[in-house]
Amino acid sequence: MLKLINPLGSSEYQVLQYEFKDGLNKYLATANAKVKSLTEIVAYNKQHAKEAMPYFKQELLEMCDEKGDLNAKEYKEALVTSTSARKVIDDLLEQNNLDAFFGTTTGLSWCIDLVNGDYDTGFSLSSPSAMSGYPHITVPMGTVHNLPIGFSFCGTSYSEGELIAMAYAYEQATKKREKPKFLPYV
Repeated sequence: MLKLINPLGSSEYQVLQYEFKDGLNKYLATANAKVKSLTEIVAYNKQHAKEAMPYFKQELLEMCDEKGDLNAKEYKEALVTSTSARKVIDDLLEQNNLDAFFGTTTGLSWCIDLVNGDYDTGFSLSSPSAMSGYPHITVPMGTVHNLPIGFSFCGTSYSEGELIAMAYAYEQATKKREKPKFLPYV
C-alpha cells in the first residue's frame, strides 16, 4: 500500500494548501477577529515577527497564501490525483476480503527542535484516508516515553458506523485511554 499511496503525497499537499487557504479565509471573513484573511495574518506576523515568530518563520502560511482559489487548474488536477487513493483503499479491502484496515496512527511523537525544526517520524496511517476522503478514526493505544500514541481504523466510503464500532470495541478491550499528565518535560 505504501508504494501506491506515497506518490500521491505531493498532490495531497497541494490540495491541503488550497483548502487551508479557502477554509481559513471563509472562517475569518465572518469571525469576530481583527484579521479577515490569510494574507492579513501573514502581514501581521511579518510586522510582529520578533513576538509572533521568535523561533520559526511562516513559510507554510506564505506557501498557502500564494495559492489561488478552488477553481485553479493546479488544485483541480491535484484533487483528482489525491483522491485516486480511493482505488488503492477499495482494492486493498476487496482483494483481502476486509471490512477495514488498521494500525499505529503515525510514528512516535517528536519534540520541537529549535535547531533542526520538525522532523518526520514515519508513515501516517491517516494519510490514505485524508487523500481519499474516506473515514478514519484514531483511539488511544498507550504511551511511549510518556507521550501518547494512537491506533487508527480506516475504511471505505460510508463505513463510519462500522469503524466507530471497531474503535469502541478496541477501546473497551484495551482500556488504554489515560488522563493527560501535562508534564513539564519528557
